[in-house]
Amino acid sequence: MKLKKMLVNTLIGAVSLTIANAAPIKIAYSDWPGWTVLEIAKQKGWFKEAGLDVELDWFDYSPSIDAFGAGKVDAVTIVAGDALVSGASGAKSKFVCLTDYSEGSDMIVGGPGVNSIKDLKGKKVGVELTLVEHELLLQALKVNGMGQSDVTLVGTATDKTPQALASGQVSAVGAWYPIAGQALTQVAGSKKLFTSADAKGLIFDVIAVNPTSYGAHKEEWTKIAAIFYKCVAYLKDPATKDDAVKIMAAKVGADPVEYAKNIPGTHFLTVPKAKQCLKQSDDMLSIYGSMKLSDEFYLANGVYKQSQKPSDYIVTSIVNGLK
Repeated sequence: MKLKKMLVNTLIGAVSLTIANAAPIKIAYSDWPGWTVLEIAKQKGWFKEAGLDVELDWFDYSPSIDAFGAGKVDAVTIVAGDALVSGASGAKSKFVCLTDYSEGSDMIVGGPGVNSIKDLKGKKVGVELTLVEHELLLQALKVNGMGQSDVTLVGTATDKTPQALASGQVSAVGAWYPIAGQALTQVAGSKKLFTSADAKGLIFDVIAVNPTSYGAHKEEWTKIAAIFYKCVAYLKDPATKDDAVKIMAAKVGADPVEYAKNIPGTHFLTVPKAKQCLKQSDDMLSIYGSMKLSDEFYLANGVYKQSQKPSDYIVTSIVNGLK
């Protein structure tokens, strides 16, 4: 009996030690509203409440992708199309959660004297090359009967676009809120020329997970996805919206009133809406149709030479299993 008790105590101790030494699940997130919403879960302690050891690591957007590619984090909040670029470089991923699609918060912002996309003919535009704002710019040019050859692209990190526009180095920039908002407020005479509201579904955002982590922790990732949608519900509930906005605005150093005005530019997905977007279709409001366009964009621009097969990245079982 004493031996049995000793074995049980030893086993409990070993399990406790394993749990204590287990590395947390690390998620890199950045200042896009559809991802900053995760700060609510962090502040409210919802991960611990669900029995999860999750570490949210705050980055600028491009460095967050670099951290994921280097294996420093288990997952990254990322534009679905950008995940294809990362995957082509070897950092494959599985989308366990569709977070949102941009509906106005991604913008092409013109400087003083530039009043339309057509005014950009022969001028310089600052964008982060081959990433999401580059694709949005091409869509804007296409809608206006123009092409990439009609402008000169200047590679500019998204967080540096307000300075580039203010300095006059470029006539327009591509950026997302809150950085796009900084460009509009800091540069007198600047204005929105084209936004993602003019191309709904072009820019889907996701939580992309390293395949190894996904395979080893499907139960944990299911809980994390559920918590993300809990954050969205908290933001959408009139009773808690103000608190949610306050938390999100504080994280990015923005005024809560101003931040609230820009919330509609991000179409936050609920579970039912995410399920709808996971249905296979060539429509841009399907993640499949949207990623097909992105794949074609990257192939056409020589970012990679072989299709990344978007369907290999999409996981439907986790979201479809949520209530």
